[in-house]
Amino acid sequence: SDHMENICGYLMKYTNLVTGWQYRYFVLNNDAGLLEYFVNEQSRHLKPRGTLQLAGAVISPSDEDSHTFTVNAASGEQYKLRATDAKERQHWVSRLQICTQHHTEAIGKNNPPLKSRSFSLASQGSANSPGVQRRPSQNAVSFFSVGHHRLPTGKRVPIMQPDHLVDVREMMSQAEGQQRDLIRSIECLPASGHLTSLDQDLLMLKATSMATMNCLNDCFHILQLQHASQQKGSLPAGTTISWLEPKISLANHFKNGAAQNFPAEINKPASVREEQSIAEPCQLTREPEEINPDEELEDICDDKEDDLGAVEEQRSVILHLLSQLKLGMDLTRVVLPTFILEKRSLLEMYADFMSHPDLFVAITNGSGPEERMIRFVEYYLTSFHEGRKGAIAKKPYNPIIGETFHCSWRMPKSSVATDAGTNSSAHSPSEQVALPKDAEGQAEPDCYTVKFVAEQVSHHPPVSGFYAECVERNMCVNAHVWTKSKFLGMSIGVTMVGEGVLHLLEHGEEYTFSLPCAYARSILTVPWVELGGKVNINCAKTGYSASINFHTKPFYGGKLHRVTGEVKQNMTNTVVCRVQGEWNSVLEFTYSNGETKYVDLTKLSVTRKRVRPLEKQGPFESRRLWQHVTESLRDGDIDKATEHKRALEERQRNEERLRAETETPWCTKYFLKDGDGWVYHKPLWKTVSAAQTQQTDSN
Repeated sequence: SDHMENICGYLMKYTNLVTGWQYRYFVLNNDAGLLEYFVNEQSRHLKPRGTLQLAGAVISPSDEDSHTFTVNAASGEQYKLRATDAKERQHWVSRLQICTQHHTEAIGKNNPPLKSRSFSLASQGSANSPGVQRRPSQNAVSFFSVGHHRLPTGKRVPIMQPDHLVDVREMMSQAEGQQRDLIRSIECLPASGHLTSLDQDLLMLKATSMATMNCLNDCFHILQLQHASQQKGSLPAGTTISWLEPKISLANHFKNGAAQNFPAEINKPASVREEQSIAEPCQLTREPEEINPDEELEDICDDKEDDLGAVEEQRSVILHLLSQLKLGMDLTRVVLPTFILEKRSLLEMYADFMSHPDLFVAITNGSGPEERMIRFVEYYLTSFHEGRKGAIAKKPYNPIIGETFHCSWRMPKSSVATDAGTNSSAHSPSEQVALPKDAEGQAEPDCYTVKFVAEQVSHHPPVSGFYAECVERNMCVNAHVWTKSKFLGMSIGVTMVGEGVLHLLEHGEEYTFSLPCAYARSILTVPWVELGGKVNINCAKTGYSASINFHTKPFYGGKLHRVTGEVKQNMTNTVVCRVQGEWNSVLEFTYSNGETKYVDLTKLSVTRKRVRPLEKQGPFESRRLWQHVTESLRDGDIDKATEHKRALEERQRNEERLRAETETPWCTKYFLKDGDGWVYHKPLWKTVSAAQTQQTDSN
């Protein structure tokens, strides 16, 4: 029943990570609209330990279990509570919701509707006038006058009802116009002086005002859908609620973000002129180049990424960027500031996912289909720690179309797990896998070699193809990835669209897999990376599959970087292995025979990749292409790195424009279009098949 009822009793309250859950005595005061709690029932006559105003609050049952629920007050304070059972939770939730609704409606009836606000800049005089000069005690907020304007006579703002959406739309149109005037006024400020268009407070105002208007538009869209459902009884099948496109033209907001003019061509560094004058890629040789592994040397480059100490210094740059973005906006064409870049290309990052090649080669050594699938899952989950190079949220270079990256790994055969020892690996907890001295510089029979090649096959959309093979073990992997990045408020999300296929030619097995999403969190403070989403690994021939969940951190509590998964036999629906832990720390594998294995990713051996020296690399190989940007970042010269980066991007735009004018299609070098994907031009499965056919013909 919906009657008001004062209730009281013990609930568990989550305090913090240290204290955890504690029993507290709660009292629901319907008359005052308060939820109060005390240490125990005996202290009820004392002052409450805590009080929440329920007007405007949101009461939410938790999905994590049937006992937990949260009370989110309008002030932002939150109580996370737990009842003894589902029935008691339902009783508390229903009583709290009734009380909340009653007091929220009472506030609406007793207060007039909010009227539209407008922001106007103080009168602007000359740079020396008192209206423009900024006193030390004056901040940007005091630079604005905030006033209430009544709607024209005869226009009355009614109490919000679903059939009054026209009035809401009219008020929002006025607010949008006022917000445009605000942005225009800020951008008209001088570029230098006491108060400029790049003032941090003004940039924050731009960002928050635009975000507010976007949120209001989204809420209005939801109200429209809700109104439609009330008219029709339910939403049409397939209807989704999604973010609207911005009502404010983003083009008008890029004035301050326009590329700055650099000195005349003669004043540019020689390296920049070289970057801009490299010939059109299609006029260079587009024939695939066979890389001789003997020319590759063990990589001595060790670009450990420092923390982003420059974030505070670059705060105005980030705020200016945020002021031009909206929730859900595609960041593919947005140029991000240089100081957040890693010192490597995205193509090289894909190569770094192969930093445990002994685990990769060990997959095909599994004694049966079950063990091979489990070994693949183990390799897959151990690849992200080294590939990400820590949890710092830095971004690799966006590859230029036609850019390539080559490398290889060599490892002693003794370091690779054989089929002996069902679920064990010969991985040793050391910094690197050391090659025998006689294996340095040449491929010895006692070593396995894994070769890797990656190419940026498309610019819009940005698609990369990569391929790795171990000829000695008759295995290879081919993948293509389209990176779709979106702005999520205080985070950036990157969806890895595409598919990879591992071929174990010795067993005639193919394993298809996908990649998780990546998120850069807290981009205004200390950015950090987490992975999220569900990925699947399937082998159609054997009927084994794996389902892996990368869990993002809950808003309240919970662990970082958590991953869970299971391997099952599809025909019998039998789970043969479960895994849990953190993708950048320790993983626990539990097998069907009761055995458990722990893998400490921080102690896994890392095999250094082998790369050709810069002087032997082609002009479009990643390290040579980005060498001046990388050197500038190493020296801490952000301005110089930005200049080199801009030169490369400008050259790419000019080449793209030329191809469009001449209707010249782009020519890839190593990968061929195959349906919706991309396949290496000379994959091992074709080479082996051709060799077998030739041998059959000769016999």
